[in-house]
Amino acid sequence: MTRGLALIGVSISLGGRVLVPPLDLAIGPRCIATVMGPSGAGKSTLLAFIGGFLEPAFTAAGRVLVDGEDVTSLRAERRRLGLLFQDDLLFPHLSVGGNLGFGLAANVYGRAKRQARIDEALAQAGLAGFAARDPATLSGGQRARVALMRTLLAEPRALLLDEPFAKLDAALRQEFRGFVLAHARARDLPTLLVTHDPADAAASGGPVVMLGEAPGQP
Repeated sequence: MTRGLALIGVSISLGGRVLVPPLDLAIGPRCIATVMGPSGAGKSTLLAFIGGFLEPAFTAAGRVLVDGEDVTSLRAERRRLGLLFQDDLLFPHLSVGGNLGFGLAANVYGRAKRQARIDEALAQAGLAGFAARDPATLSGGQRARVALMRTLLAEPRALLLDEPFAKLDAALRQEFRGFVLAHARARDLPTLLVTHDPADAAASGGPVVMLGEAPGQP
């Protein structure tokens, strides 16, 4: 079985307008590929197709393979793809530990084992002892790290990053980018990053796909 994330002949259009021309892309373990282009170029639309949540208004063709399995027709939750967005999307009614516990893979059984995984994730994020904290009391950088660890605790087969650094200031952006990319590589995850920042692509070090401008569709 071929490990990694592969796009085969993927194209997307809206109302007859081509957003993503036919695209072939292979992303192996530890490889971080980048999709670049201005706002409206179809970058997030491509991630939505890969992730399985493309809106019905779009017309898409082609196949998405994960570890050699064709997942194109599978529901989003069955694809086992990790997603990280600009917003951290932490649940305000749950503690930091509760948010991490929500992301835990279904094969982690027992309270003690689950708590151990949560504590390990907090330690990896430099947030040991933060399990009982309210997410509202965290800084933006701390919230971003919790969001990443929650995504990774689900044990995804690949990682999709939709401009997760865009809302951070320059210093924090560089720090969090390094944190995310290091964890993706440490877990041998094939990763696809959507960005408009050349510095993100340079840090990723993998293949770069350029999408042209298509006004009106972020």
